[in-house]
Amino acid sequence: QVQLLESGGGLVQAGGSLRLSCAASGRTFSAYAMGWFRQAPGKEREFVAGISRSGGITYYRDSVKGRFTISKDNAKNTVYLQMSSLKLEDTAVYYCAADRTAARVMGNGGPDYWGQGTQVTVSS
Repeated sequence: QVQLLESGGGLVQAGGSLRLSCAASGRTFSAYAMGWFRQAPGKEREFVAGISRSGGITYYRDSVKGRFTISKDNAKNTVYLQMSSLKLEDTAVYYCAADRTAARVMGNGGPDYWGQGTQVTVSS
């Protein structure tokens, strides 16, 4: 069982930056691949970024490539999403997810564990 707690969301102007954090419980964090997903109002939840168990492989949706960076600190049981050059269309609730299978946190299937989400609002 893994419990995930996101933080770092908030209101930011377009072009600005935010860093989201996701702290995981348990002593087997390094055994899990991690991902970030988001859901905008009236839209389905979508994959944003994923990272392998070791942190050596990352994967992004096209619209955030070059702007977002996912990273994983196994010593701190935390995964991060650094977001830069934010756009209005990045406004959403952002969810952290974990799964032992990397593909499930990289857009293929549903991860086993989810956080409660953190709101990111980008204003003009």
